[in-house]
Amino acid sequence: MKAAVLYGINEALTIEDVAIPELADDEVLVKLKAASLNKRDWWIQKGQYAGLKFPIIIGSDGAGVVEATGKNVDENLKGKKAIIYFMKNWGNNERFQSQDAIMLGLPENGCLAEFVKVKADQIFSKPANLSFEETAALPVAGVTAYRALFTKGECKQGDKVLISGVGGGAGSFALQFAVAAEAEVWITSSSDEKISKAVAAGAKGGVNYRMENWDKKLSDEAGYFDVIIDSALGDGFANLAGLAARGGRIVFFGGTAGNLPPLNGRPIFWKQISILGTTGGSPSDFKNMLAFIEEKNIHPFIDAVFSLDDAEKAIRTMDSSAGKFGKVVLSIS
Repeated sequence: MKAAVLYGINEALTIEDVAIPELADDEVLVKLKAASLNKRDWWIQKGQYAGLKFPIIIGSDGAGVVEATGKNVDENLKGKKAIIYFMKNWGNNERFQSQDAIMLGLPENGCLAEFVKVKADQIFSKPANLSFEETAALPVAGVTAYRALFTKGECKQGDKVLISGVGGGAGSFALQFAVAAEAEVWITSSSDEKISKAVAAGAKGGVNYRMENWDKKLSDEAGYFDVIIDSALGDGFANLAGLAARGGRIVFFGGTAGNLPPLNGRPIFWKQISILGTTGGSPSDFKNMLAFIEEKNIHPFIDAVFSLDDAEKAIRTMDSSAGKFGKVVLSIS
């Protein structure tokens, strides 16, 4: 099969023929139609991710058709149009993943290939309202946003929601999900163009966080927020407690802008604010996200589509976030 293989830190993705994976008894083989990239893949290529191993086929997000099944798997799964849940061994606790949990694309080969093998319980039905390319955009960013917004943030109709740093995959999903849930959504971005796109997608407004006193401008326009979703940390995180309403929930994942800054604890305890960390999502979160997407007829924002042969060109688009809005997808077959 054809695959995009990474041989080392800062090496280009190499397109080559490799063996089709052999199945264990509880696994299935998926013929991939599309895959998508996450910042995780970019960090792996840069050598700034834990547990590096080479060579590796990266890529945690994929959608396709079940081609073959292991001997302990129901053969009726063959031919199923599927989206792949990227995490193996989440465990029995909905509150957090087990110590044995691992993701596709590292340490095990992932979805930048014509075929991938996964456990049968990682197979879910492709949403009927989405193309394979749209479906492949969902897994990591989609369920991360869904869990942050609903499972951890407890977002409900009428809540006021702030999404800090809209434009990336998870941020754009959080925007779409919150709008679909009939929350009042505000956003921040470093790009006025992205703010305009978010407003066109249903946000009530937003501010550019590169402005001086951006947080004061936002509070003057919008008031206080019941749920705040952040994916960057860094110095700007210190302003979020001041923007939170009484009983507000600040949910964060990732740390692309730096570490957790010094925080003034007084507004946090006085307003009874919860600061909640999250990453990925459980199989239940994944199932609920897919149902929500079908019910609300949500179509992911896709920034660009490449062929598998152009996987290196695709990942290079992630060197900068400027101008991007949504996911980078690879069409495989």
